[in-house]
Amino acid sequence: MTFNFTFKTAIAALKANKSRTALTILGIVIGITAIISVMSLGQGAQDLILGQIQGFGAKTIVIAPGRQPQGPTDFAFLFADSLKEKDLEALQRKNNVPHLAKIMPIIFGSESVSFEGETYRPTIFGVNNLFAQIYDLYPSEGRLFNEEEIKGYVDVAIIGSKVRDQLFGNAEALGQRMKIKGRNFRVIGILSQKGQLSFINFDDAVIIPYTSAQRYVFGIKHFHRIVVEADTEANVPATVEDIKTTLRTSHGITDPAKDDFFVETQVQALEQVSTITNVLTMFLAAVAAISLLVGGVGIMNIMLVSVTERTREIGLRKALGATERNILFQFLLEAVILTGLGGIAGIALGVFISFVTSVALSRTLSLDWSFVFPFSAAALGLGVAAAIGLVFGIYPARKAAKKDPIEALRYE
Repeated sequence: MTFNFTFKTAIAALKANKSRTALTILGIVIGITAIISVMSLGQGAQDLILGQIQGFGAKTIVIAPGRQPQGPTDFAFLFADSLKEKDLEALQRKNNVPHLAKIMPIIFGSESVSFEGETYRPTIFGVNNLFAQIYDLYPSEGRLFNEEEIKGYVDVAIIGSKVRDQLFGNAEALGQRMKIKGRNFRVIGILSQKGQLSFINFDDAVIIPYTSAQRYVFGIKHFHRIVVEADTEANVPATVEDIKTTLRTSHGITDPAKDDFFVETQVQALEQVSTITNVLTMFLAAVAAISLLVGGVGIMNIMLVSVTERTREIGLRKALGATERNILFQFLLEAVILTGLGGIAGIALGVFISFVTSVALSRTLSLDWSFVFPFSAAALGLGVAAAIGLVFGIYPARKAAKKDPIEALRYE
């Protein structure tokens, strides 16, 4: 019996019960769709996050207060107040950190901003005048604030394009005074539409001197972050060690295990994020794959029903010379075709859902979220689908192959 004949026979048997065939492969379709969607969106999210981190530059070092999170209980330390003005001054001394090229304290939070009855709640960033160089971000209108305005706690602000549209509409924004926490901040600069950059949506931001942010807006004396840029990429490891030594001296820490700060380079951040996103994606894919097992059980159940319904056919074919191997192969092939069709349909549906979701996220959230076709997941999905067809098709196929032809012909 040729493969071509067996294949045609299998297709004819499946076509004889189209509704049942469609419902049988639905579980496989759902499972493969879920796996493809999770893997595609997970890879897209990873690419977005890694791109945001890389936007900082390889020479950038971030200092954060508190203990580096190792588990859920450690996240409270992210809101610690261990980075102070004395630390900033210590890090700026050349003899402490000789390879330091730029340093910028950051204070951030959300506050209401108003202008002539219009109110909006953007993110407020308190920084120094190096933020434009570090983020490669300059006003399209107006200017940056200067060192004198920072030291003098001057109420000046640079606003993002969305903030301008929400507060000022078509009116002139440059030179106007908007109210933050009861104080009038004069708009001296407007950023062009930039979107998301290094986890910050600058279109929805108000940038003010960090001194003004500390004293007038947030009422704090510490920093949420300190960003340092080394003079060369090769000097980043030495700069990290100098930063740690300087801050331990400043905080009176002799045991590194008691550090109340942590330092991260972009390489470390990339590795950590890659590990986390990969583990999370694989976990979600594994959860989605459970539906494949459910689909496999459904296929075995339907194949058993098919064997029972086609008992006389099996007996007739055996009487005409078909061997147990022929019958076994016939029913196995039907099971593999079912799962194969489900796998192909699931891949197509998963790709469609992932593409539509990626486009929607890019447009609605203004994110550079790219669609990624997961070739490995597609190949894995097809392979797993075929394997499920074989595994869950073996028992019904063996049951059909072992039927006695005389008893099968007598079956009513």
